[in-house]
Amino acid sequence: MKRESVIDPVFEKPLLRLHRAMNVGSFWRAVQQLLSAAIPNRLTGMTLQHNPVLPMIVRWTLPMPDGFFAAEPLKSYVAGRLRKRFVRISHLFSNRSSLIKSAFYRRYMARQRCLYVVCLFFWRNQRLICVIAIMRTAMQGDFLPAEMKLLRELYPQFLTALHRLGTLEREHSVRMDLCELLKRLPLPTILLRWNLKPIYQNQAAREFCAVWEKGPEAARLMKASSPIPFEILDRCRLLKQQWAEAQRPNAPRTGFREECVRHPRFPHLRATLHLKQPRVGVARPHFLIECEDLRRHAALSKGPSASTRLPHLVRLTRREQEVARLVCEGRSNQEIADDACLSLPMVKKHLHAVFRKLEVPSRSRLITLMR
Repeated sequence: MKRESVIDPVFEKPLLRLHRAMNVGSFWRAVQQLLSAAIPNRLTGMTLQHNPVLPMIVRWTLPMPDGFFAAEPLKSYVAGRLRKRFVRISHLFSNRSSLIKSAFYRRYMARQRCLYVVCLFFWRNQRLICVIAIMRTAMQGDFLPAEMKLLRELYPQFLTALHRLGTLEREHSVRMDLCELLKRLPLPTILLRWNLKPIYQNQAAREFCAVWEKGPEAARLMKASSPIPFEILDRCRLLKQQWAEAQRPNAPRTGFREECVRHPRFPHLRATLHLKQPRVGVARPHFLIECEDLRRHAALSKGPSASTRLPHLVRLTRREQEVARLVCEGRSNQEIADDACLSLPMVKKHLHAVFRKLEVPSRSRLITLMR
């Protein structure tokens, strides 16, 4: 027997777009498409603010003056009725005459020839995170009971998509913070997904891979664009196999210690592999690879200068190390030029080179790195 579809076919594609939205832009486009398929309207608008410290995002399908979602009497009505999900224009004004005489109508509705409005409010705890407004003209008429029922049925769909979007934004923020942290690490670092595709690889790691593949002399003359060495990838595949065997029923639970891989011809090049397993959820592990040039570390440890303790600093020229040292002493560019007998443009050139090689964005980050 043929089964009837639970969802109206008209809404299937818009709902799919809504639930696969990855950012605010794709979510807003999906909202427009879904509302256009569900209810005739003149225009729709949305305000979104997942995080109270971030600016509020406002979108409209047609030009609209600023301040609609914070205008009176809408603001006062919502403030007195927390967790309210649906607000119609008839809730704000006692009759049609008082609506037409109001500043709210003249500023926001008259320009679009609209007479009817319904707003959907979405909350997180006691904080309003999103509002979707639907406006209609007098010819289109007020919202019918069947249309309001449909909006109530679509409300959980919007709410689920919003929660997912908030989760994606938090994950993106955490990932960006991790990348910023890794950029400041002097140790060459690589992150690989379970399928051994790179998630992150800092500049020092790219240079390490070039030295591994081409040798120190050739790598010094060529651009660092080498792939991750196959010896490291092969050891990652072995760790994957061991992890998969440990997941079988009744298999002994064993911890996965770090694995070391050395270059077959240059034993001072070493990569340490860590299999990072998720504590919760169904996600598979990822690989954290820390790369070291033991010969460089040994040379650095013999140096008397405290400013060369970090592996990154060895890539600076003598002049760049001098400029970096004077910056850490709190000197201005002009003072550095006077002390080092350099022109001001040359100081700026050396300083930009220091920032680029040490992968720091500012003087304060440079000072933090070198202390």
